[in-house]
Amino acid sequence: MNSVRVAGHCGEWLQGRLGPSGPVVLVTLPCNALGVRGWQRDAAGLRLSGAGISMLRAQHFLRRLGLGMRGRVLLRASAPPGLGAGMSTAQLVALARLAGWQGDPLALARACVACEGASDPLMFPAPERMLWASRAGRIVQPMPALPQHDVLAGFLGGPVPTDPHDNDFADISDLVDDWSRAQTLPAFAAMASESAARCLRHRGPADDATARLARDSGALGWAIAHTGAARALIFAPGQIPADAPTTMRRAGFRSVMRFRGGGRP
Repeated sequence: MNSVRVAGHCGEWLQGRLGPSGPVVLVTLPCNALGVRGWQRDAAGLRLSGAGISMLRAQHFLRRLGLGMRGRVLLRASAPPGLGAGMSTAQLVALARLAGWQGDPLALARACVACEGASDPLMFPAPERMLWASRAGRIVQPMPALPQHDVLAGFLGGPVPTDPHDNDFADISDLVDDWSRAQTLPAFAAMASESAARCLRHRGPADDATARLARDSGALGWAIAHTGAARALIFAPGQIPADAPTTMRRAGFRSVMRFRGGGRP
C-alpha cells in the first residue's frame, strides 16, 4: 500500500491585489496540523473515495500530468473544503503523488489551477518563501525566510469556497514591498495583521473577533483566510498563554490548534 500526506495551510500572511488592477497574490501560512492523507491499494481499474473529487475530474487532472492510475484510492482531509485550509489543493497534490508524480512543482501547480481555477502553493517544499499568483499558478517573486513562530489557530464562521473569478481584494502592493525587506517576527506579524484588516474592511465580516482576541492575548499579530474561516494568532516561540485556547473556543472558534512555523531563529 502506498501512502502520502500533504500539509495544508491556515489562511495567508498576505493576500490581495498587486496594484489596483494587478493579479491576486498571496503569501501562504503553512500549517502541518492540517492536511490530507492518501492511501492506494492495488486493484483493477480505479476507485476513488473520501474526497470531493469526481472520478472524471480526477482522471482529467492526472491526464494533464501525463499520469495513469489504478487501484483503490482513499483521501482523507483534516478539515472540510472552503475553510481556507488548502484542502482542495492538498487533495489534488496527494492524488498526483500517489500516482507517481515526481516532477516540477510548478507544473503540478498549473495542473491544479487548470482543474480548480486557483491553487495554493502547497506542492512546494517552502510555500511561504514566495509571492504566489494563485489564479495563474505563477511565482511572482521569492520572499524571505520567516523567523520561528508559534500559531494558535481555529475556524470562525462557515465555509467560503474560493471563486477563481473573484478579484475584489484590497491592494497590498505596499505590504509586498515591505515584506520583501522585513527581518523580524514583529514586523511580519504586523503586516499580516494589516493585510487581514484590509480584507475585512473591504469584504467583511465587520464583526470578526480575531483582532480583539489577538490584542487581548498579547499576540504579535493575526492572520486570516482571506476567503474562508481560518484565523490565526501569531506569537513568538513558546509565548502562547496557557488560557488562550480556552478563550478562543469561548469566542466561537472551532477546531482550535497550535503549530510552529518558520525556518530561522
